Amino acid sequence: MMKSCNNLYNKIHSLDNLKLAFKKARKGKNQKSYVKEFEANLEDNLLQLKTELEALTYKPRPLKTFVIRDPKTRVISASHFRDRIVHHALCNIIEPIFEKIFIHDSYASRKNKGTHAALRRFDEFKRKVSSNGRLVKNSKDNNMIIGYILKADIKHYFASVDHEILIRIIRRRIRDKKILWLIRKILKNHNFKDKNKGIIIGNLTSQLFANLYLNGLDYFAKQKLGAKYYIRYMDDFVLMYKSKETLFEWKEQISKFLKTIKLDLHQEKSKIFSLHKGTNFVGYRVFYHYKLLKKSNLKVIEKRIMKFRELYEKNEISYEKITQSLESWMAYAKYADTYKLRKKITKQFNYSFT
Repeated sequence: MMKSCNNLYNKIHSLDNLKLAFKKARKGKNQKSYVKEFEANLEDNLLQLKTELEALTYKPRPLKTFVIRDPKTRVISASHFRDRIVHHALCNIIEPIFEKIFIHDSYASRKNKGTHAALRRFDEFKRKVSSNGRLVKNSKDNNMIIGYILKADIKHYFASVDHEILIRIIRRRIRDKKILWLIRKILKNHNFKDKNKGIIIGNLTSQLFANLYLNGLDYFAKQKLGAKYYIRYMDDFVLMYKSKETLFEWKEQISKFLKTIKLDLHQEKSKIFSLHKGTNFVGYRVFYHYKLLKKSNLKVIEKRIMKFRELYEKNEISYEKITQSLESWMAYAKYADTYKLRKKITKQFNYSFT
């Protein structure tokens, strides 16, 4: 159903919605100085945002750009805190509209989804496509296989999202001109060379827009290609099938579809191979009978532990802070076959885990 009434925009800048948006934007950042500064005059600051949104005079603040190495070097742009409140206020109202049209097997940045749900679905699909791991003889090369997988990736995805195509996609569900005005304001606030392309990786709105932009690919894969065993996590997606030849055909058709929305399949990262060889997916190296952590993620935790030891010996970090960080990493690592690794790491800090 098309949402075109002006009341939709009024809901975005309502004081109740802005208060809720503030609470969401503040979550986990209560001690940050910029949060405390905004909260010190919360009522006035939210009323100011409401006034700007209502009068259509709102302008996003300049982005803060910095470099992180995890271990790959990436340039990250962060929005001002007041702008993050606006992002939450917008998503509070429009996200439920688009959530209804997303397929079940899109797992990024959605409630009750995420990486672990995507992994469970991967396990379910690999069992189905392989008849529960039954080896089948490949007549061409005389090898024993259990099915094939197309592991695909989109080249420079976030930097390549075309604003006008995205607006057209959004307009299919929302015709409210004021909402479209606000979305354009958010989209244009970036540091990419082409002002008409690109969405900021860290923005809450970008997560929604990125899912929405590839929603057409989801339907193309499921309905046009008839790919039952398809999973997407943002721009990282997989298709499984018994026939390698069919996957090659699907790869070509997906590549052509992506060009219609001005995207390119990353040829070096988009490969077809037997399921038993394993594949990188949502931060894990997934094999048929077990899972490992990606080597890059292992290097990250090794460096982090070395840093913890140095800081702890200098009394510059508390034991509680270390264990808090370790708990977060353990929650991620336990989904792979890492018992011995986790035991080795935690032994260094006399820390128990489950």
